[in-house]
Amino acid sequence: MSDLFSKVCALIADDKFRVSAHALGELMNDGVLLEPIIEGIASAIIVEEHPNYHKGPCVLVLQLDERRRPIHLLWGIPAGADEPAVLITAYVPDPDRWNEDFTRRKPQ
Repeated sequence: MSDLFSKVCALIADDKFRVSAHALGELMNDGVLLEPIIEGIASAIIVEEHPNYHKGPCVLVLQLDERRRPIHLLWGIPAGADEPAVLITAYVPDPDRWNEDFTRRKPQ
């Protein structure tokens, strides 16, 4: 587990996180419940990390939702801050754009 993802998990465990309106809308559109995602964050697999992103470090992870569907979650920490962890977006990955286990983008 990376340092960034460890920090995100620790912030979530300490209830120091928030969910953006965009992420909440995406979860609702895909019929994904937030609570199982939050509770299962430690089982997520890192897909991509962007530690130097100008808006703050972020990490894209893969989890399974309550129906065992793959879901990508982008978590970040605001630039210049130590907290909170922010769920920026969430989506069911498109199999046409990702490899079979949804961990690598297919070449375009």
